[in-house]
Amino acid sequence: MKPADQTVNKRSTDRRPVALPARLTWKDQRGATRFVSVTAKNVSEFGVYVECEAPLPIPLYRLVQFQLERDVRESEDIPRCLRQGRVLTAVYRVAPKTKSTAHGLALRLLVEPRRSVRTGARTVVEETRATA
Repeated sequence: MKPADQTVNKRSTDRRPVALPARLTWKDQRGATRFVSVTAKNVSEFGVYVECEAPLPIPLYRLVQFQLERDVRESEDIPRCLRQGRVLTAVYRVAPKTKSTAHGLALRLLVEPRRSVRTGARTVVEETRATA
C-alpha cells in the first residue's frame, strides 16, 4: 500500500505552463453564437486550461471552439493541433472566480491521438483533429 501523501501523476502527457491569449466561441442555450477572450494558462496534447477575469456563462460539458490568437500559434511549446487554428473542445471542469484566482475552465481537446502507421519499410506518424 502506498503512503497517503505520495501523489502519482496519472496524465498521459505533461502539461506545459503558458500565458497565451486565446478565444473561445460557443452557442448559448438559445443558439446565439458567443465568444470571449481568455488566457491559456497551461496546455498538453489533450487539454488546455484557460482563465478569464469575468465569469463565463459556459456550463459543464458544453462544446466550445478554442483557438490561440494568430500571433502566438507558431510557438514550439504548444501542441501541433493548437497551431492550426480552431479546435473543438469540451468543458470538463469549471473553477469559479475567487478573490485570488480568475474564472477558469478545463477543456478537453477533441482530437485523435497521434498514431503510427506502418507503410512498407517506413513508419508514418498520422495526426488528425476534429473540428466543427
